[in-house]
Amino acid sequence: YSGRSFVANAPQDDRQKNAPQDGRRNDLSWQHFLDNNEQFNAVTCKPQAAITILFSSGTTGDPKAIPWDHTTAIKCASDAYFHQDVKPDDILAWPTNLGWMMGPWLIFAALINHGTLALYGGAPTGRDFGEFIQNAKVTLLGLVPSLVKAWRNSRCMEGLNWQSIKLFSSSGESSNVDDMLYLMALAGNKPIIEYCGGTEIGGAYMSGTVIQPAAPAAFTTPTLGLNFILLNEQRQPADTGEVALIPPSIGLSTRLLNKDHYEVYFADMPRTPAGEILRRHGDEIQHFANGFYRALGRVDDTMNLGGIKISSVEIERTLLQSDKINEVAAIAIEPTGGGPSLLIIYAVLKQETPIDLLPLKKELQMLINQHLNPLFKIHEVVAIQTLPRTASNKIMRRILKINH
Repeated sequence: YSGRSFVANAPQDDRQKNAPQDGRRNDLSWQHFLDNNEQFNAVTCKPQAAITILFSSGTTGDPKAIPWDHTTAIKCASDAYFHQDVKPDDILAWPTNLGWMMGPWLIFAALINHGTLALYGGAPTGRDFGEFIQNAKVTLLGLVPSLVKAWRNSRCMEGLNWQSIKLFSSSGESSNVDDMLYLMALAGNKPIIEYCGGTEIGGAYMSGTVIQPAAPAAFTTPTLGLNFILLNEQRQPADTGEVALIPPSIGLSTRLLNKDHYEVYFADMPRTPAGEILRRHGDEIQHFANGFYRALGRVDDTMNLGGIKISSVEIERTLLQSDKINEVAAIAIEPTGGGPSLLIIYAVLKQETPIDLLPLKKELQMLINQHLNPLFKIHEVVAIQTLPRTASNKIMRRILKINH
């Protein structure tokens, strides 16, 4: 939040009287928002009382409304303490917002552990952000891999003094080894804690620690208090497959506001060989013989683009506004060498004669920019005569991924 204004539910007369001159009608100046009462009065709440509601895309295209309760905050704080080694003298910076789970996560992770938040008001893509990290003496810098790739391409962070950083943390999408090595070098080869989870987890199910050997773009362990197995296409335990969480664990969601929680996460799931209940997640992970894990992306129709989860259906629904296509399928593929997912669009064109796909790509990108998020960059548009479908007429996006 800026020190200039903060939207608050003050009485109408006070809002008009105390609004900053360059603010909106319902804005309050920061000075008038602050309470003169310095006495803290604790309020007792039940553990399941909601503290915020976040939205996460589902494979149906309709976002899931996920309440975070008071136990979720404990999950955030414990992950930060045990996996990111956050201590009271740490200064944390993580470009994020309160609409993404890392926003509230950062608040709980820092403040419950008595750390300090370093908030930057602007885009983290330029040297100004790097100078802020330097001058604020940030000790833990969190980010999404796409940001590192942008820094590496522009070289905007080179030559800064980032020696205060004791470690980085990366979340939101798959990392690229070369990008992560470049990031480490910016701060004298400080380690990177890879951190993979979800809104419905309240943090991560898989991470690293500062007491284990580390490898760029790799994970070392399930997070403390949580475990999982990997299931292949035959739903049997495997070294590469879909993540299935083994509940219970603090932080895991227990309800959804707009969907059936059981149907989304538990219905039709097998049990472990030991008879334990499994909870659906959707990431695809590879487990190596040396103990490390690598994230391979999503196995369902949800994709991770620019650190943000979105369903194929949401993108397809937006692109069908174009008058040049009859049908469309959106998939995300992992680039060679790892890194952020690439958005590929398969389009069944309305006209049979070939057209120049570059103008079509620009048109479809504009639709995404206007109706979804400009961070969702189209990597390639592929013209196709028909989309592969199941007997029930569902698009077989997995076939498109395999054949791309």
